[in-house]
Parts: sequence; C-alpha cells; structure tokens
Amino acid sequence: MGLGGAEPEDPTSGEAAAPGKHYVCGYCAAFTNIAVTFPIQKVLFRQQLYGLRTQDAVRQLRRDGLRTLYRGILPPLLQKTTTLALMFGLYEDFSALLLSHARAPELVTRSAAAALAGTTEAVLTPFERVQTLLQDYKHHDKFTNTYQAFKVLKAYGMREYYRGLVPILLRNGPSNVLFFGLRGPIKQCLPEATSHSTHLVNDFICGGLLGAMLGFLFFPVNVVKTRMQAQIGGEFQSFSKVLVKIWLERDRKLMRLFRGAHLNYHRSVLSWGIINATYEFLLKLL
Repeated sequence: MGLGGAEPEDPTSGEAAAPGKHYVCGYCAAFTNIAVTFPIQKVLFRQQLYGLRTQDAVRQLRRDGLRTLYRGILPPLLQKTTTLALMFGLYEDFSALLLSHARAPELVTRSAAAALAGTTEAVLTPFERVQTLLQDYKHHDKFTNTYQAFKVLKAYGMREYYRGLVPILLRNGPSNVLFFGLRGPIKQCLPEATSHSTHLVNDFICGGLLGAMLGFLFFPVNVVKTRMQAQIGGEFQSFSKVLVKIWLERDRKLMRLFRGAHLNYHRSVLSWGIINATYEFLLKLL
C-alpha cells in the first residue's frame, strides 16, 4: 500500500481483493490487538492523564483489582474494530475512486485517500470519549458500564460526545498519510521474505516500527485528547489552551509531556505489529 508504488496495492496484499475484504481484515486485526494489549493501554492511560510513573500506574491498577482490569474494554473494542475496518477499507475505496477520476500523481492521490479515511474515522469519537471516562478511576463510582456512560453524556447534548474531536482530527489524518505512505517502503528495506512465516515476521516488524514512530510523534496530541475527554460538562476549551495548561502543570518540561511515551512505544510496537501482520495474513487467507 505504499503511496508511491506503481501498483494500486502492496503485492503482498493480494490482487483485486473482493469488495469488503479489507474491512473484514481490518476488523479482525483490531479485535486480536485489543484482546492482547488492553491491560497495557490502561497503564498508559493513567500516565497520560495524571503524569504517573509506570510503577505507580501499575500499582494503582493492582489496587483496583483484577475485576476492573478489563473494565472499559467494550468501547475500545467497538471503536477500534470499527475504526480499523474503516481505516483499511476506506483507504482502499478512496484510493480506487480517486485514482480512477483524479489526474494528480499517485503519491498525492493516495495521500488524499489516507487523509480522507482518517478524517472519516473521527465519527467514532464518542467511543473514545466513553473509553476515557470508564478508564479514569475518578469516574469509577459514576459509571458501571458503557451504556450508562453514554446515557449520562446524552443529558449534556450531542456536542459532549464529541469533546476532544480536534486532537483526534489532528492525529488521524496525518498519521494515516504516514502509515500508508511508509508501509511499502519500510517493508522493501527488510530482508526478502521467502516463506509465509518470514512474510508474517516482516509484516509485524513493518507495522511495529511504524506504530512506534507514529505513537511517539503524536503522543502529546493524545495527552491533550485524554485530558479534554476526561472532563464531563463545563467549558469546551480549545486544543491550544489545554496544551498550555498541561505544559504549565508539568513545569514546562518536555520530558514530562512525554511521560508514558516509552510504554506507548513498546505497546505500539506490539499493537501495530499484531495489526499489520494479522491484516496481511487474513488478506491472503480470505
């Protein structure tokens, strides 16, 4: 799926995939990833929201108990499976549409397709919103499940569901462009795969490297998003205002703004390695 390639798809992804195939593969890849990495995500979430050290975040989760470890998994499961289905599926659909109608260079066309897919994913912001509330221990007494969280937010109006939309838009479009643009070139730099297992390893490495790089690059954006979405009701503060507030709270130190980034790096390697490898494997299988 490299943006600059001569072929519409990565040769490893199979030729002329059946309609809907990319959506199904993206959905299944996301499901596998969430099931494996959700506990790590909870530790990272606590660090982003409260600026905790890794040990303190893990200790906090241990105090909460095993019973609450997978609490809040439904929103990310619904959101991530749908998001990745849209990410891969819409990218292919938008690419096919733009390539058949636009006269721009393929690099530009595929970049536009990736950005459009990422922007469309933002309609699922309410799931990220509810996930944030369910993972924040300060709201444990207010919400017992996903349905209740959605019901409480409903009283504040539709806009409350989309609190934190701006950082999501700032993250989704550019990260999609980079992901689909660099996936092909990175894989071409790896040793040539000669078997199904080596293809799987290469896809894992390619996805993991991209995920880690993009996760680190957009980490401050996610910190702001988490802070914005942890609030219920009240003023809708701008992205810049929340960023400045966090910057001041953390003593104007860049390293503190990236607190938790090292864990996010390792989680992203695992997450996107699983996603990319599973997606490519299923694309060949189906």
